[in-house]
Amino acid sequence: MAKPEKTRKNAPSKATPAKPASGKAAGKAPAATIEIAAVGPATPDVLDRLFDVVESRRGTDPSVSHSARLLARGRRKIAQKFGEEAVECLIEAVADNREELISESADVLYHLIVMWVDAGVKPAEVWTELLRREGTSGVAEKAARPRDPLA
Repeated sequence: MAKPEKTRKNAPSKATPAKPASGKAAGKAPAATIEIAAVGPATPDVLDRLFDVVESRRGTDPSVSHSARLLARGRRKIAQKFGEEAVECLIEAVADNREELISESADVLYHLIVMWVDAGVKPAEVWTELLRREGTSGVAEKAARPRDPLA
């Protein structure tokens, strides 16, 4: 299984809690952060930075960049890798292997971002969709979707 490219040196595995980032919406719990020695706070904007790194690899030498290699192989291969990582994530969740679930979750997010880059989807578009759904019951949101006549 391929691991995401690192934009920073590998940090020691010991993480210490940091002060939470402030929440944007009034009354919302702040985003969780974890301070990682020698790296800094781990916050959700790491996904935006990872997207920028993957996007910068488009068209570069596939022999030196896993992202470039995946992008050069096309959407079918990217989707296949995403599916493989998703299955591995599910296996670790069912097996109650917390550390492996965390690792596989990172792989899933990385491969999803590679797929976004290939498809021209920007993270802000996904964040906007999540904001649109915020505060809506999952049952109500699903009921509001157009029905698939084949389902």
